[in-house]
Amino acid sequence: MGWDLHFEREFRSAAMGWLDRATSAERDWLRSEALREFQFEGVRIPLLDAQRGIRKPADAQAALSIRTVYRAEGAHRPYEDAVGADGRLRYKWRGTDALHPENRALRAAMNASLPLIWFFGVGPGDYKPIYPVYIEAEEPAQHQFVVAIDESQRESLSEVDEHVRRYIRAERNQRVHQRVFRSTVMRAYETRCAVCALRHGDLLDAAHIVEDGHELGVASVRNGLALCKIHHAAFDSGILGIRPDHVVQIRRDLLEEIDGPMLQHGLKERHNEQLMVLPARRAEHPDPLLLEIAYESFRVS
Repeated sequence: MGWDLHFEREFRSAAMGWLDRATSAERDWLRSEALREFQFEGVRIPLLDAQRGIRKPADAQAALSIRTVYRAEGAHRPYEDAVGADGRLRYKWRGTDALHPENRALRAAMNASLPLIWFFGVGPGDYKPIYPVYIEAEEPAQHQFVVAIDESQRESLSEVDEHVRRYIRAERNQRVHQRVFRSTVMRAYETRCAVCALRHGDLLDAAHIVEDGHELGVASVRNGLALCKIHHAAFDSGILGIRPDHVVQIRRDLLEEIDGPMLQHGLKERHNEQLMVLPARRAEHPDPLLLEIAYESFRVS
């Protein structure tokens, strides 16, 4: 190919290792400023371009990363326009010129089967890195590339029955959905349980206020709560409810039950108490309508 593929692979591997170390269960997203600090062999190689969605380092011929910017909350699902029915991301060209340098850089990554990093915006200036992803194909008529966002997507499904194929695609889509949704919610709640303020990321979940299957069950921070695993299970099972004014309610029969310290301190003592943690930005607070829907379900259970 006339260019140094060894260098291309080496700095990508180093970049992904750096991201492994820079993220954790408590914080699996990074500020854009931090993403400009990666170094390889003593040379700084920003992983994200502040002005462009496609990042190609100066000494490389293939793109290193793609970016999906954070979008303000709305009634749409954040990635329904990006992920196709086959579970693969559609990433738009830069403009409509197939020979634009950034489009050529993505094409070079595709032709050499080089891995890239997908930075998904989970807040203003905050990005969840998803990697490795691969450019699998190009759809010139739509001015876009097809991106495999899971290693297993690179395997052909041609020999699989159609109903199995649909199931596998749905599972892959769900995995990406959950990873980004978790990062979005944990960033907003500063990795703390809304009910009890527990900070340990390994013990926290991003809970949907109304389930995915509901017509209003959007993958949005306003339909999310950071909850520890006990309070998440209690919320989903109808033991714990949250009123639209953010007051916690515990099911009456549990209030009358005598059990160990977890029931007493973890649940009963939270009854009639305000949520302990809410996002700093009011625009990221739980949607009152969604809380009302969930609370009505809790109330009649």
